[in-house]
Amino acid sequence: MTNSHLFKSNLSRRRFLQTSAAALSGLGLSGCGWTLAQVRAETSVQDKSNRLFIYTWAGYTDENLLSSFTAATGVKVIADVFDSNETMLNKVQAGGGNVYSIIYPSDYAVEKMQELGVLIELERDRLNGLENLLPQFRNSAYDRDNRHSVPVAWGTTGLIYNSKKLQQPPEDWDYLWKNQQQLYRRITLINDVREVMGATLRMLGYSYNSTNPQELKQAYEKLKALKPAIASFTTDAWKEQILAGDLLIAMCYSADAADAISENEDLRYVIPKSGTSLWTDTMVIPKFAPNVDAAYAWINFMLQPAVAASVTERLNFATPNKTAIKQLPTKIINNPSIFAPEATLAKCERISPLNKKISEDYDRYWTQLTSG
Repeated sequence: MTNSHLFKSNLSRRRFLQTSAAALSGLGLSGCGWTLAQVRAETSVQDKSNRLFIYTWAGYTDENLLSSFTAATGVKVIADVFDSNETMLNKVQAGGGNVYSIIYPSDYAVEKMQELGVLIELERDRLNGLENLLPQFRNSAYDRDNRHSVPVAWGTTGLIYNSKKLQQPPEDWDYLWKNQQQLYRRITLINDVREVMGATLRMLGYSYNSTNPQELKQAYEKLKALKPAIASFTTDAWKEQILAGDLLIAMCYSADAADAISENEDLRYVIPKSGTSLWTDTMVIPKFAPNVDAAYAWINFMLQPAVAASVTERLNFATPNKTAIKQLPTKIINNPSIFAPEATLAKCERISPLNKKISEDYDRYWTQLTSG
């Protein structure tokens, strides 16, 4: 899929910039605190090629973002998309990703890519703006000292529900099971094995990243019991359905919840009290990158506080950029659907890579759960 396919509305947390004519119009290239020299790599990004291929989540780019980068650097960006970290990793391992100079893995996928030896170690003197990142994003467990990745967005996973139709608000994952009859066929879960299994494991008192076969079996059996009430497994389509009143509750990512709530004030987002996942999406440069210079220029572009602040304000992503946060309105900073409170985050877990055997167990249960 090429960039011509990316500019339709996408409702997953992966939507980074909308196709609005004003998307970057307020970020005038000369007025947002950075210059062309800061965006360009130290050597001309056109020395090897005037094209930059990016492999990213659907909706993470739009025409305004791409054209602004081209205006600043002379490099044309072609963005292809993947729908999951697993899809991306499979393509990279099969050798099908050799055209890409920037890839957007989530945190646990960064660890996996390091294990596979497919990422370059970033040259610090070629990066501008790492000092703008919050401390916890400068030395994360999945990539110490940002040696291989630069974070671009973060958030949580939880439940969105219609407060007018559900008199008793959900507080934890077990709400779905306890109210299965009332919610029958009006529930959706994310189309992601690690998120769905992880949430169920957490509800049972286990880790989101459990490797215990008996715990995995328990989680699968719980989900199997809930399946008749589930309308579908979808990461995206729930929004139109809940806005139309067809759904009562949906598992979703925080950024998407905030976006839906902006369209219907009756909707509420809750982070389950037993805990959930905390995710970060990043930018990396693979070893097979054909245009490393342009890749550094892209990362520097995305690190600019004005760009990060605009994205957060318009699209409800929590930015890891502390300088950008200072530019945000108070109502956004205080919105728990975007910036979750510290006490809540303390109960969250990052999704971690699993060994091959355990991964196969997760996948087997997922196939059984979603087939038929």
